[in-house]
Amino acid sequence: MPTKLSEPRTTVVSMSDQHTQPDPAGAATGEHADLIGALRRHRDFLLFTVREVSDEQARQRTTVSELTLGGLIKHVAQTEKSWADFIVKGPEEQPTIDWEQIDWSNPPEEVQGFLDSHRLREEETLKATLTEYRAIALDTDRLIAGLGDLDAAQPLPEAPWFEPGATWTARRTILHILAETAQHAGHADIIREALDGQKTMG
Repeated sequence: MPTKLSEPRTTVVSMSDQHTQPDPAGAATGEHADLIGALRRHRDFLLFTVREVSDEQARQRTTVSELTLGGLIKHVAQTEKSWADFIVKGPEEQPTIDWEQIDWSNPPEEVQGFLDSHRLREEETLKATLTEYRAIALDTDRLIAGLGDLDAAQPLPEAPWFEPGATWTARRTILHILAETAQHAGHADIIREALDGQKTMG
């Protein structure tokens, strides 16, 4: 039987409860509204995993994985922002990194930044990370609601994991944000269940 932790917790409400500005979904119809609705659904699944979680618990590894609750929230927020920016601005110039030759005991600055994007550092708080995530989510919803053409495409950045010369439409990019959110909500659900037995569903 999982043991409940007794330390003070911070209650976290759903993403949809945080809209203090006009809801951009109100102006969306059809496919645009469906995409926003699906994104919100999976964001809420992710946020449920950090309800009543302290900063210490948000940094705690509960499986053999390096993943933590706080790190996942931070990563999903930054990933959503980068792909939303891609829809508008296209690809950013990427640093050239030889991943096979990295000294992981002393990684270069670009690699350390990537690693830190998956971690809630000691000077960071879950509350601040959630506030940033909600702001990013609202911006994304507003972007989707205002998109005139979901078929508008941008070239993907050059990377070993992308086909050379490939492009993604706005629609595919939004679906990628949705897939990232859903996948990591599942990761977070396992981490939270191992922490104190809470399950998102079931």
